[in-house]
Amino acid sequence: MKRNPKGDGNGGFTLIEILLVIAIIAVLAVVVFVALNPGGRLADARNSRRFNDVNSLLTAIHEYTLDNDGALPTGLTTGMGETQLGSCASGGATLCTGASAVCVNLTAPLAAYLKSIPLDPKDGVAATTGYSVTVDANNIVTVISCRAESGETIQVSR
Repeated sequence: MKRNPKGDGNGGFTLIEILLVIAIIAVLAVVVFVALNPGGRLADARNSRRFNDVNSLLTAIHEYTLDNDGALPTGLTTGMGETQLGSCASGGATLCTGASAVCVNLTAPLAAYLKSIPLDPKDGVAATTGYSVTVDANNIVTVISCRAESGETIQVSR
């Protein structure tokens, strides 16, 4: 029995057909990967955690103030500039652009309200948490996430 070299439908796929299928699959994989944008999704997840952390910190400060007849936690004063939260020593490194390099350690004052001071999900440590606080002349406290991603600004005031 002779085989037909031109193909009669009983043979396998040609090299061109296989390469064409692989190319189509590769293009579809790239399109799906770009559409899902895993880097952007991870940044959104970290920003969501930052928003929750900022709210938790502000709620703890507010509860402390209510329980202590309007007194702010130790280290926070009216009219102070932006000060980063953490246990860093005077003149320590800052994760917060525009914040003073001196840290305010709220671990002890807020121990009854928070199990631990939240840390930035990307690069926060106990010494420099990645969060900062300001208190304006009207005693309005603003907690800021210094490391927000994707051009977001995450801060809450009360």
